[in-house]
Amino acid sequence: MAGVREGQGQLVFGLDIGTRSIVGTVGYMGGGKFHVLAQYSKEHDTRSMLDGQIHDIGRVGQTIRQVKEMLEADLNRKLTEVCIAAAGRVLRTVTTHAEQSFDEDHEVTEEDVYSLSTLGVEQAYEEFVKNNETEMKFYCVGYTPMRHYMNGYQIGNLEGHKVRNMAVDLIATFLPDDVVDGLYKAVEQADLHVANLTLEPIAAIQLAIPERFRMLNMALVDVGAGTSDISITKDGTITAYGMIPVAGDSLTDIIVQHCLVDFETAERIKRQAGDRETVEYQDIMGLTQKISAGEVEKILAGHVREMAKQVADCIRELNGEKSVSAVFVVGGGGTIPGYTEALSEELDIVKERVAIRGQEVMQGIEFENVNPRRDSMMVTPIGICLSYYVQSNNFIFVDFNGKRVKLYDNGRLSVADAAVQSDFSNEDLFPKRGRALTYQVNGKSRMVRGIEGEAAVIHVNDEPADIYSQVHNGDHVEVIPSTAGEAAAMELGRLPELADRLHVVVNGTRIDLPKTASVNGHMENEFYRIQDGDDIKVRNSYTVREIAEFMDVPLGGRILVNDTPAKQDTKVYENFTLSWDVNAETTFADLEEETEEEAAKRQAAKAAAREAAAAKAAKAAEEAARRIAGQVAGDNGSPAGALVQGSNPAEPPGTGFQDSCEITVVVNKLPVALKGKSSYVFVDVFSFIDFDLNDSRGRSIVTQLNGRRAEYMEPLAEGDAIEIYWEENLNSSV
Repeated sequence: MAGVREGQGQLVFGLDIGTRSIVGTVGYMGGGKFHVLAQYSKEHDTRSMLDGQIHDIGRVGQTIRQVKEMLEADLNRKLTEVCIAAAGRVLRTVTTHAEQSFDEDHEVTEEDVYSLSTLGVEQAYEEFVKNNETEMKFYCVGYTPMRHYMNGYQIGNLEGHKVRNMAVDLIATFLPDDVVDGLYKAVEQADLHVANLTLEPIAAIQLAIPERFRMLNMALVDVGAGTSDISITKDGTITAYGMIPVAGDSLTDIIVQHCLVDFETAERIKRQAGDRETVEYQDIMGLTQKISAGEVEKILAGHVREMAKQVADCIRELNGEKSVSAVFVVGGGGTIPGYTEALSEELDIVKERVAIRGQEVMQGIEFENVNPRRDSMMVTPIGICLSYYVQSNNFIFVDFNGKRVKLYDNGRLSVADAAVQSDFSNEDLFPKRGRALTYQVNGKSRMVRGIEGEAAVIHVNDEPADIYSQVHNGDHVEVIPSTAGEAAAMELGRLPELADRLHVVVNGTRIDLPKTASVNGHMENEFYRIQDGDDIKVRNSYTVREIAEFMDVPLGGRILVNDTPAKQDTKVYENFTLSWDVNAETTFADLEEETEEEAAKRQAAKAAAREAAAAKAAKAAEEAARRIAGQVAGDNGSPAGALVQGSNPAEPPGTGFQDSCEITVVVNKLPVALKGKSSYVFVDVFSFIDFDLNDSRGRSIVTQLNGRRAEYMEPLAEGDAIEIYWEENLNSSV
């Protein structure tokens, strides 16, 4: 027999880790049936598990190892992977709907169906986290597809069909981390790796209620030692799961109190009372006592009734506050006398429709081992093996920077997934830039990014890796956090505006002048390191004196700028011409200094001229805006009034002298001083130049500001270059 078993294909090892005992089953799927090759069960030596929860991981691990070694000896084969099931303690369920669409007709494969279910599980987990505010971590321990859809229509099996859209209604079950973690640690102590994790009622229903019966509204109750796990079927699918923490051990505790014995003796009394008329035992005083099976049944009757009532209440809650048509009972706790009768009464259904399921549901199971067990105790262990073929649901553990991390295994886990689960900062995975530098140039904000640092250094099992490298169970991941680069730095001379030169003609010679800039109101050289928040103004002019100093030549008299008499502080802009007579003496007009009397006269004259110009400017600006608006309305689609939007009739140009300023702009290569207002827009220029708007003669007007088309209400700044002329070609764009 050993040689035959050595030749078998992949074996499935199922382990039912119960509150009272651990049952192991090994078999394989072949010819449409599951073949059982070996079975072995062992009870816990102590109460190391209570209500389906492991309390002593070490002792449970030892018992698992003993079961594994007995099966290995029987099979003459090493067992390394195991399928397990968790009791429904603190069970939570989520029902969700997941869809997947394709651009064209797609033939559904088995992998596509699995992928859709995985998508549903992930979606259910997101919904669970969103709707359950708790500090406890929960994990999906099982799921059941309830309905599949093809292009919006319900279908029994998607595989092989061509679809544009497929969907699934799925119920997923979640348990707290401590329940799942305890199971994994106990299994690992026996040198086993978990190949699949499911829920006990999901496992039991695989065998107890075949799919052909699931059209009926039925319930399956798996009564173990610590918990009673419940599942509901209807319309061909499993619709709900539940659990109550009351089962066989609660009855044993009553015998402990009644007979004054330890738990092990009470458990023996409970079991033997089902087979014998009288059970003999010793109490804690060492006295030999006897108790009849009838007396045991009598002292337990009230508690059996209460346990049945709690199960019935849970069934109604899961079934929409309605009873079910029939109930199948599995597990050792359900064999207690009077339990099925009490449950039928509590559910108000005939007692024949509440039955213990055992050998009769194992017609599709081939037992190849000697003296096989076919009772209700074996339904869940075999169901755990069958669940391996129905769903793949597993967790893996990796060591991340010395921290043990548990991951839901979707088959494509990476270093990045492990980092997220271990609360490793996402920023520490990617290169970090140094501090950015922000500043302003001519009123507009700019930013220079910091230098990018080094990426995280990642190793998986001491081999170089990256964030996309896959991880597997037992892998060791080491991540050295990424570093930040240097802060951004920039010198004033690297501004693109300062790369240009200012071209002027001085005494008939073309001179290239470097552009300069002020920082926060102070002139700085090209080597100045820009600081965060600096306000930089780039100058686009020089004074006559500055040009002479740059050329390192003496400044004489009779200064002319664009053939117009000027002084030392007169500003010179791009393409201006400048001349002076080096041999001529400097005249009063060339000097900055003047007497107080002359200054007073000059100021008075300027004030009078300003007043006259203000009135003229207001009228001219209004007229110019009106005329220009009429000519360009067809160009920009705006009404004429839109061109003077923002003007204030209550405060026409030229008023408010106390807030007025003076700027100089270059119009058709000639300097023009704008005066009398606190700020200026493009249309104001027409008040200060000699341009007849009535002289169109069918031509279009061209208006440009700094080499581009001008908007009539856009602000003007010192030194702006303006061009205004009539376009001779009527078909050209203004």
